[in-house]
Amino acid sequence: MSRIHILHENAAWLPPLAAALEQRRLPWTEWFLDAGTFDLAAPPPAGVFYNRMSASSHTRDHRYSAELTASVLAWLSRWGRRVVNGPGALDLEISKVRQYAALEAQGIATPRTVLVAGRDRVVAAAQRHFPGQPVILKPNRGGKGLGVQLFQSLESLAAYVTGASYEAPVDGLQLLQEYVRAPQPFITRAEFVGGRLLYAVQVDTSEGFELCPADACAIGDAACPVGEAPREKFTIVDGIPDAMRARLEGFLAASGIEVAGIEFITGTDGRTLVYDVNTNTNYNPDAEARAGRTGTASSGPGAIAAFLGGELSRLRLAA
Repeated sequence: MSRIHILHENAAWLPPLAAALEQRRLPWTEWFLDAGTFDLAAPPPAGVFYNRMSASSHTRDHRYSAELTASVLAWLSRWGRRVVNGPGALDLEISKVRQYAALEAQGIATPRTVLVAGRDRVVAAAQRHFPGQPVILKPNRGGKGLGVQLFQSLESLAAYVTGASYEAPVDGLQLLQEYVRAPQPFITRAEFVGGRLLYAVQVDTSEGFELCPADACAIGDAACPVGEAPREKFTIVDGIPDAMRARLEGFLAASGIEVAGIEFITGTDGRTLVYDVNTNTNYNPDAEARAGRTGTASSGPGAIAAFLGGELSRLRLAA
């Protein structure tokens, strides 16, 4: 019997999708890809395979989960299995450099970025490419906003890079990126399911860059001035401009990505820049509840479950 197979490595992120699949009585199986044995000469089981591997898997002691998933996806593709977010999606998930190249190939602007390999080269690169400017340092392979830091001066960057608190990136590659100042401390995260826009979220960045919307990542309400009501960190808003939606949907189609959260920012100079593509996307339950989406096909988990169920039905009809 064909089933939906969920490929992932983080148990904390699975329950919302599991509940949505169970609500629709869809048959599904969990593939926890931290380790395993796979006979490459044997056909994989029948069904639809949904890849949820995260760039941050190494932060949960699953250092080689992404590499394992890449091999499993190659096996599935060789046998012609239906894969949602296949090899192309995983390739972009684990490299912001490749994300930016793919975005720019589709005419989508990204922040000015300098790739640096080597801890001892970071400060000199910042001095050369961003003299006298604030600069963001981030890992090429990150996830959840982990490791993203803003430095207001070359001196503060140098103190971090040469200090004991420095964290080496898992793939050895770091990015120096221009700091884009928004009129207010917000970015927009557009959620796509089946390659189409589901909804957009305004994300308050006043507490920093760890922007994972999953309940398991919550760090409380954003800070606010004394006497004012707390701001919600995640708020669902009315879509995004049609031109931006069309460009992002075109990028997803060209990249083989069907489920994603794409983050962008509009600076005080009017430029709108895309800076992150999350192919393992999560959804904030409080924001969905406030928008009346909980438990429906317009919620993130509900939309994914409905999409996967539709793909499974098409497979069965074609069999």
